[in-house]
Amino acid sequence: MVFSSSSSSSSVLLKYALVMFFMGVVSAQLSTNFYSSSCPKLLPTVRSAVQSAISKETRMGASLLRLHFHDCFVNGCDGSILLDDTSSFTGEKRAAPNFRSARGFEVVDNIKSAVESVCPGVVSCADILAISARDSVHILGGPTWGVKLGRRDSRTASQAAANNSIPPPTSSLSALISSFRAVGLSAKDMVALSGSHTIGQARCTNFRARIYNETNNLDASFATQRRSNCPRATGSGDNNLAPLDVQSPNAFNNDYYKNLINQKGLLHSDQQLFNGGSADSTVRQYSSNPGQFSADFAAAMIKMGDNKPLTGSSGEIRKNCRRPN
Repeated sequence: MVFSSSSSSSSVLLKYALVMFFMGVVSAQLSTNFYSSSCPKLLPTVRSAVQSAISKETRMGASLLRLHFHDCFVNGCDGSILLDDTSSFTGEKRAAPNFRSARGFEVVDNIKSAVESVCPGVVSCADILAISARDSVHILGGPTWGVKLGRRDSRTASQAAANNSIPPPTSSLSALISSFRAVGLSAKDMVALSGSHTIGQARCTNFRARIYNETNNLDASFATQRRSNCPRATGSGDNNLAPLDVQSPNAFNNDYYKNLINQKGLLHSDQQLFNGGSADSTVRQYSSNPGQFSADFAAAMIKMGDNKPLTGSSGEIRKNCRRPN
């Protein structure tokens, strides 16, 4: 077959365009070995800093994990939760789900500083959050997984988006399913990721209504125990803490699901997972099969980490996680 010169050049241009397209797709994908050449000491550097922070305060593991969650739920996993307010935007730190609640920012600063000392200007704050979350879970006895890397950092943040995107502790089961679906996660992913509440603490203001106003699906002795450190009156003891997992608050395991079956979920949104609804069967499965929970949790964390990352030439690699370059 003979092609005219014009069709031949068109064919070459088409092939070139396709090659460039696929190169773009590949460059936009995250990879577990993204920094293997540019920052080979990254993973042990982060692990050491996370281990040091958890050794000083066990609760910090849960706090670092939560930062990654709250980052990914707001306009993707882009490190936006770490940004302080500026003259041009009001950030996420003072949004309702984070104000007086999100913590660990100084630890992230320390991790970033350690990483910068071994490979300056290479690793994003968003990726540091993802690695820190994995390491926290593993150090506290949970599963590990290969963290996909290559995210870049946002140059802005949105308090309004944080208020609208992060499910509050008053959420119903249907609201939880919808919130997770909005970031590409299934109902099963939601139940698995809720298992992160096997570690960490909650403030009285976030569970007061449950222990004083709810009677169905609430163990009476558990409610009495929690009331001892959480007064009924709003404004009194609002910041008093209670463990999200009454059995083993410092160990990452499947006790959270056993608590739900025993009507000992601390938050209203926790107990919604076992309340005669569509999530009951998954809760039962995880309560009796810790290996399945660990596998599903790890898979869901990877999936959550894929939510709308900035890659390629989008965003930036921040020098300081608290402010744009």
